[in-house]
Amino acid sequence: MQLYNKIDKKVLEERLANSDEPRTTISFYTYHTIDNPEFFRDHLYLTLSSVDVLGRIYVATEGINAQISVPTDKLEDFKSLLYSIDWLNGCRLNLAVDDDGKSFIKLKILVRSKIVADGLNDATFDASDVGTYLKAKEFNELSSDPETILIDMRNHYESEVGHFKNAITPDVDTFRESLPIIEEMITGKEDKNIVMYCTGGIRCEKASAYFKHKGFKKVHHLEGGIINYVKQIQQGGIENRFIGKNFVFDKRLGERISDDVIAVCHQCGNACDTHVNCKNEACHLLFIQCEQCGEALDHCCSVECQDFIQLPIEEQRELRKGMPARNVYKKGRSPKLKFKK
Repeated sequence: MQLYNKIDKKVLEERLANSDEPRTTISFYTYHTIDNPEFFRDHLYLTLSSVDVLGRIYVATEGINAQISVPTDKLEDFKSLLYSIDWLNGCRLNLAVDDDGKSFIKLKILVRSKIVADGLNDATFDASDVGTYLKAKEFNELSSDPETILIDMRNHYESEVGHFKNAITPDVDTFRESLPIIEEMITGKEDKNIVMYCTGGIRCEKASAYFKHKGFKKVHHLEGGIINYVKQIQQGGIENRFIGKNFVFDKRLGERISDDVIAVCHQCGNACDTHVNCKNEACHLLFIQCEQCGEALDHCCSVECQDFIQLPIEEQRELRKGMPARNVYKKGRSPKLKFKK
């Protein structure tokens, strides 16, 4: 019984690039107690593989968090299979806003301790006791109130390219880092309306439960996050209060929401909001790079990395063996990036 991919990454990338099969990118999550995540993971892999689902899914005792792509002509089959799992029946599916169907190359389902790493070790915290859900129109009305505290629950590299008007955007690398920082920011304002948002809803939903747990009385969060918000404003003719691009965690690295470009190229300072990964596999730093700098630096984050990729492949491999871990977890932070805000 095969429960993981065995095909080389480059082969998969080439296969997807050459495919003209329409695919739909979807994200979904559900907080639910799973007694045996390993068993559920195996069952889910076999189930989703049967309809050629690709993507990344995290399973934990607290639930499931998924970012996937599905062949468009098998979308209804996928829904039937997913909804046949009783606690996932009817769960909200967030369809990508700006989708080319090239978001994932394989299916990977990982068992984690939590579907959203929060750094909490509090047995009294109930992640299901969430704040008040807000639909797009309600979100606009409440977040427009100058007395409302609007908080972006995403990381610095996400909010840098796009965020809601008047939102507080903490300069954090991770969700777990954001919780104590935000708590300190809003302590003493327990009676004010607090509104939170994130990409697809999973982080702001858990954050709403956390701040309720900490004694804040008027906690709200955007139902389905930015992705669902955009769907609602497009279908309902509602004012768009999001400016810029929505960062997403797949090969696209972003969805265009408004024409505003609020970030700059980290290398030259010109207006740009295109995230890339450094071409040097020994680095792989995520940063913002314009086309001109990409061409000049061979799509690397620095001259040093540019020089490195000019070496013979075998020499690169040998040099990588003695190097520290890649910068994949240091998204957008490097002293080599002169124009990083």
